[in-house]
Amino acid sequence: MDGARRACAALALTFAPFAAEAAVAQAPPRCASAVVRYVPGEGGLPSQPTSALGPPTRFTGAGVFPSCVTPFNPPFMPSELVSVGRGGELVVSFDAPVTDDPRNPFGIDLLVFGNSFCIDAAYPEGIVGGTFNDGGSVDVSADGVTWFTIPATEADGGLPTLGYSDIGPYDLVPGSMPTDPARPVDPLIATGDLDGLTWPELLEVYDGTAGGTRIDLADAGIASIRFVRIRVAADAPSVPEIDAIVAVRPGPGPADLNGDGAVNGDDLGILLGAWGPCVGCAADLDQNGTVDGDDLGSLLGSWT
Repeated sequence: MDGARRACAALALTFAPFAAEAAVAQAPPRCASAVVRYVPGEGGLPSQPTSALGPPTRFTGAGVFPSCVTPFNPPFMPSELVSVGRGGELVVSFDAPVTDDPRNPFGIDLLVFGNSFCIDAAYPEGIVGGTFNDGGSVDVSADGVTWFTIPATEADGGLPTLGYSDIGPYDLVPGSMPTDPARPVDPLIATGDLDGLTWPELLEVYDGTAGGTRIDLADAGIASIRFVRIRVAADAPSVPEIDAIVAVRPGPGPADLNGDGAVNGDDLGILLGAWGPCVGCAADLDQNGTVDGDDLGSLLGSWT
């Protein structure tokens, strides 16, 4: 790396934490804001339907067994979850449309959080020995009248929730690095792909996200929705619990040079690798024919 690139790398490392802090502060998750209908169904636990509103639970068990929410320790309190019994349904709405936005990371538009969890094959080490989930179908609607089913999707069956990125699998004290519930894990990573992963490997897969069931509205053939419905068949083998439903935050745009939905050190490396004259390359964010300090400033300003 030549002197100019070394200087840019040093500058980026100096300012990146401030850019990241600003980005998190300016972009809280957009969650379902109202309960439209709740039919408890059979076999469910007593619940407050408003527990499905707001962001997913990060710390569970207050007054009983206070502990961090991790893939091995899901939320479990009735005040944190809505239980949807057999034959039941839960309908929530957003205060503004959730759209099939091409800027959304990996094409994912919506995340549903339940209390699925990983089985620990080597307790308390946190080695995934399988995942337990409770199912439930997901329907979406623009008007609350005409519904579209998301195919091959389980409401309480996605990646188990992770509350913090700097904790162990069974920590009893909240971490200092909250995960982002509005950014999805790469959908190419299926729940079964977690099997056998160690705790550090699991944290690497989550990459600062909170997990959840990943939904692309295009799979249902609809471009924009405001309502989400969770239904459970009358003969379902288990009863799902719903913690939160969150709209995915649109990605940072052209500064996301590798298209993973985040602007971070990987994108910085791509930009520095293209430093100098570079006609038509993606790292030339202002398209002036040169990758330079202006492009670096744009990338840092979009840092996530």
